[in-house]
Amino acid sequence: MISITNLTANSIDKSFFEKIVNLVLKGEKKSEEISIVLIGPAKMRKLNKQYLGKNRTTDVLSFGKLKPLEFKFPPGKEKELGEIVICLREVRKNTKRLKSIFETELARVLIHGILHLLGYNHEKSEKETKKMQEKENYYLKIWQNPIS
Repeated sequence: MISITNLTANSIDKSFFEKIVNLVLKGEKKSEEISIVLIGPAKMRKLNKQYLGKNRTTDVLSFGKLKPLEFKFPPGKEKELGEIVICLREVRKNTKRLKSIFETELARVLIHGILHLLGYNHEKSEKETKKMQEKENYYLKIWQNPIS
């Protein structure tokens, strides 16, 4: 299950997000809940600076529900994996820069965020970067070409 909070003026298709979240979680054999928040560039810059020390806007940030070495979920939150924050304006910039399609880039950053929540970390090592990129490309390809 997912919850979506849209803090932008953009209209969204909830089923788009649900399909991608379900695809990745099923592929990774997980069933946790994910919260998705869509925000503007000013809020994203603030979050990026506050939590990662980077004073710039980014396309996606992931916030897991558990802190390192914390082994128990609070009651009622056992199935919550975490929260993904997406800046739609940055996704649009990526689309133009990469000469891509908006939906494809939005799917890519959502998959990227989910993989982070599942423990993949491209900043850890080259091996982890490659592993995460392969997973990202795999799920993006399945989303683009679903098997009937």
